[in-house]
Amino acid sequence: MEMQQLIKAVIAGNAPETKSLAEAALTDGIAPATIVNDGLIAAMGVVGERFGCGEIYVPEMLLSARAMQTALAVLEPLMSKSDVGARGTVVIGTVKGDVHDIGKNIVAIMLKGSGFTVHDLGVDVPAERFVEAIQELQPDVLGISALLTTTMPAMQVVIDALVAAGLRDQVKVLVGGAPVTEEFAQSIGADGYGRDAGAAAEQAKQLILAAG
Repeated sequence: MEMQQLIKAVIAGNAPETKSLAEAALTDGIAPATIVNDGLIAAMGVVGERFGCGEIYVPEMLLSARAMQTALAVLEPLMSKSDVGARGTVVIGTVKGDVHDIGKNIVAIMLKGSGFTVHDLGVDVPAERFVEAIQELQPDVLGISALLTTTMPAMQVVIDALVAAGLRDQVKVLVGGAPVTEEFAQSIGADGYGRDAGAAAEQAKQLILAAG
């Protein structure tokens, strides 16, 4: 089986074919991590680029992400038993007052596909819940999402809460969402900014490498 077939299936959002091709790749003796990196992540990289250029929109991107998830469901149990080490742990959530989750969900899928352990707190998450999750799970990265300009200030509230709890130096903060910019991320003291799902996953990798 050629990896290109798997990439095309993910890009097309064909979940049954994606799952079938992932299983075929395993049968051919291809390592789970190779299938994830050279197939799934490569495909979502293309999807992310097309999304960023306006060639496709959220529905198409979500279909591709769901197709990728069907393959991950097959591959993840095998990866946990292999020598593939987790890149790190990420806690992710949408800020209080914002119930949008499509973008956050795609980022979570991309992160899982990149080898991260992901704890998704959901939507409308108050700063206190983010603080509790950092204390409990001790993640390497905290991902904060906002899709409304009116809820963007809540990101600053979360970072301030981490500072007040004495946790700010223990975790890298990555922010993203449609109205969020790199300039805004810097203004609130975030460590990184993801302009889209693919960029967010890449930023998470870079933040952990820099910290390590």
